[in-house]
Amino acid sequence: MSAVPALSPMLRILPETAADRTGVEALVMAAFGPGRFAKTAERLREAATLSAAFVAREDGRLVGSVRLWSITIDGIEALFLGPIAVAEDARRGGLGADLVTACIGEAQHRSASGILLVGDLPYFSRFGFQPAPDVRLPGPADPRRILWLNITRMVPTGLVRAV
Repeated sequence: MSAVPALSPMLRILPETAADRTGVEALVMAAFGPGRFAKTAERLREAATLSAAFVAREDGRLVGSVRLWSITIDGIEALFLGPIAVAEDARRGGLGADLVTACIGEAQHRSASGILLVGDLPYFSRFGFQPAPDVRLPGPADPRRILWLNITRMVPTGLVRAV
């Protein structure tokens, strides 16, 4: 008699809805804690317009989220990615990568100049993100963590502003 293969849970990435917001906030708080409110990236997101957002559901349970925000870099329209959060028990198998890929697809669909984020180069370089040494956030940020993904061959320079 052969063994019955285990079925993997159904994982889906979908656009975030208004009904997801409380769950997303709880997920982000669990991932980053209250210290996130002191970061420059959070100040930028508070002032920016939400452009797109995605959630990951595993068997109906919210296990991941990511958002894109409208910004300009010296007047050039772009998107700011973050925060990206994955439930602790779901941090396996590339869920974070799937969420980043959804954002890249959205940026390409919108013909955005590119995506800016504050993150770890070793993680985000696999998606094509590169250091953006000439980009300045409107507050303190480690310049080595300011990363850019070109969509339309623009090389960003200057100050980031929320739109």
